[in-house]
Amino acid sequence: MPEYLAPGVYIEEVSFRSKSIEGVGTTTTGFVGPTRYGPVEIEPDVITSLAEYERVYGDRQQFSFGDKPNEKIHNYMWHAVRAFFEEGGKRLYISRIFRAIQPDPDKNNFNDGRAFAFVTKSGIAKTKPNDNWIRVSARFPGTGGKRRVRLTLRVGQNILGKNENNESTAANLTENDIVIIGREPAPTSPPTLNPPNDKDFYFAKLERDGQTGEPVWKFENITTPNKPPLELSKLKIDKKEEIRVIDLIITALATEDPDAVPETWDGLALDPNHKSFGTPDSVFSKFSGNPATAREARSLPLVFERNENMKDGGAIFNLFKQAKTSIVDKLKDESSIIEDRSIDMLLDGGNDGNRPTAKEYEGEIDSKDRKSGLRALEDIEDISIVAAPGSTFNDAANTPTITSHLISHAERMRYRIAVLDSANDQSISDVRAMKAKIDSKYAAFYYPWVRVLDPVTQQEIVLPPSGFVSGIYARNDVERAVYKAPANEVVRLAVGFEKTLNKAQQEVLNPEGINCFRFFEGRGFRLWGARTTSSDPEWKYVNLRRYFAYLERSIDRGTQWAVFEPNGEALWANVRQTIQDYLFNEWVSGALLGEKPEKAYFVKCDRSTMTQNDLDNGRLVCLVGVAVVKPAEFVIFRIGQWTADRKV
Repeated sequence: MPEYLAPGVYIEEVSFRSKSIEGVGTTTTGFVGPTRYGPVEIEPDVITSLAEYERVYGDRQQFSFGDKPNEKIHNYMWHAVRAFFEEGGKRLYISRIFRAIQPDPDKNNFNDGRAFAFVTKSGIAKTKPNDNWIRVSARFPGTGGKRRVRLTLRVGQNILGKNENNESTAANLTENDIVIIGREPAPTSPPTLNPPNDKDFYFAKLERDGQTGEPVWKFENITTPNKPPLELSKLKIDKKEEIRVIDLIITALATEDPDAVPETWDGLALDPNHKSFGTPDSVFSKFSGNPATAREARSLPLVFERNENMKDGGAIFNLFKQAKTSIVDKLKDESSIIEDRSIDMLLDGGNDGNRPTAKEYEGEIDSKDRKSGLRALEDIEDISIVAAPGSTFNDAANTPTITSHLISHAERMRYRIAVLDSANDQSISDVRAMKAKIDSKYAAFYYPWVRVLDPVTQQEIVLPPSGFVSGIYARNDVERAVYKAPANEVVRLAVGFEKTLNKAQQEVLNPEGINCFRFFEGRGFRLWGARTTSSDPEWKYVNLRRYFAYLERSIDRGTQWAVFEPNGEALWANVRQTIQDYLFNEWVSGALLGEKPEKAYFVKCDRSTMTQNDLDNGRLVCLVGVAVVKPAEFVIFRIGQWTADRKV
C-alpha cells in the first residue's frame, strides 16, 4: 500500500483485467541415443534443423561399435532427426549417450574415444612419447571428431619504442610472451655495411628492481637458457633493434563433413600462465578440457593438453622448434609464408565406443552435477515428447529396461509422453508379447518399422517409428491442434513399411494399444492409430493424454502469480475468472464438447473446495472439470432401404 504523507495529487496505475493464461508449446521433442560426435554431459541445446544437428552431433554415417566390430549399424539417431524435421517437427533436443571402450593398460596410446594427434620433438605422432608432448584432440568422443588442424606461429609488428625521456618501451608487451628480439651485432673489423640484426627467441618476464622496486622487463633466452637475461633498457630503437611477439593461430576443418567451413582462432599465447588484463588467454586456457561456460564447451571443437614437464612457454616453443626445425629460420624471415611457419596434423583415431546399454539411456548425475542420458532432459521444461530411436534394434536384453526408463521419465515429468518403438523384424505375435508388458497413460506404442531410401547406402532400409511419429505429433499440433488425434496422417518419407498390415490384423492390434502404420490405395502411407498403452479406458487416446498435459501445464505456468497472495475471496474469484477465461477460449476453438460453455467446463474455487484445515495450511484448492472432445475412431454409417413415398 503506498504511503501518502504530503498533500498533493497522486497518480497510480491499476489493472481492471483478470490475469490471463497462455497456452504452452506441445511440439518440442527430446531424443536420447548415440551419435557420431557431440557433447555427452553438457546440457542439451535446442536443434532446429538437420544441418544444425550435423554441425553439433556429426554426420549420417553408420556406427561401428567396439563390442560389435564386424557389424555396421545404421545411424538411427540421424535418421530419426531427419524424419522428425521432414514430418513437420520444429524444435528438438538431443541427449547423446556414449559408452566408452575400456582402455588397454598395456597400450600407451592415450585413446579415450576422441580423435587426436601428438606434437612431439620428432614431429606428429599417434602414440604418447616418453618425453615432452602436446596432445591436440577433438573435444568429444566419436568418429565424427576427425579434423585437419594447422598450428601457425605468427610474428607481430615491432613493439620496441621510447618515451619522452628517451627510455626504451615495449607497448602491449605481456608477461610470459614469447618474442623475437633483433639486436645490432657487435662491431666487426673491417666494419660491415648494413649488417643484419642478430635475432633470437626470448621469454618475457616482469621483475622488480631490487633498489627502486620499479618493474623491469627482462628477457630469458630460449635458445641458450644459460645466457644472462637481456634487459629492455639495453635495447634501442635508434639502432634499428626490435621486439616482435610470437602468437599462435589455429585452423580446424571437419573432414567428415563435405559442407564444413574452416574455423580459425588467432592471438593465442603459448605459455600456459599467460594472461591478458588478468584473464588467461593461452591456447591451453582457450582449449581447456573444462571450459568456463557451456557455450564454449559446445562451440570449441578442440582440446589442448601438455606434458607436465612443459610448465612455461619457453619449453613449449622449443617443442615446436624440434617438431619442425625450419620454423626457427622462417620466423626470423619477414617474407616467409604461412606454410613455412605451420605444423599440420590429422586428428584421427576416434571411435563410437561400445553399443549403449540401458544404464547409459537412463543416465546419471556425476559428482560435478553433470547429467547424461534421460537425466539430461529433466531440466528442460519445454519438452513434451521423448523417444529413444534405435534402442530396440536387435537388443532383446536391454529393450524392456530402456522402455521402462522412457515411461518412468515421462511419468515423473508429468507433462510428457513417451513414443515407444516396437522392435525390428517382429511378427504379430512378437509385437503383442512386447506390448503386453507395457501399461502407462504416458506412453504410446507404434508398429511396424518404416521403410525409406537410405541416403547413405542408396538402398531401402527400415527405421524405427519414433522419429516419424514425433514429427507427425508436431505437424498435427501446428496444422490442427493438440486435441486432434495425431492419426490419419501421411508419413512423408515412407516408401513402405517393414510389414504390410491389413484391416484384420489391425483389428487384433488396435484394441491392445498398438498403433499401426497402414498403406491405403490412393491415399498413401499413413499413421493409423492414436491410442496410449494404458489399460484405463479414461486415458485411451493419445490426444486426450497430450491435451490434458497441455491444459495442466498451461494452468500451472499461468497461475504462478497466485502463490503467496492473501488466501481469501478476492484471490479465489481472480483464480476462477482466470481459468474460466482460458477454458472459454479452448471451448471456442473446438477443444471442449458442449453447445454451451457451462456444459463444456466448470471451475470451482470457494469454501466448497477448501476446508478450514486447507486455509490454515496455506492451501488454495481449485476444482476444474472439462469435457474433452474424443476422436471419432469408428465412423459408422447405418444404411437401409427406403420407399419413395414414405415420409420420414
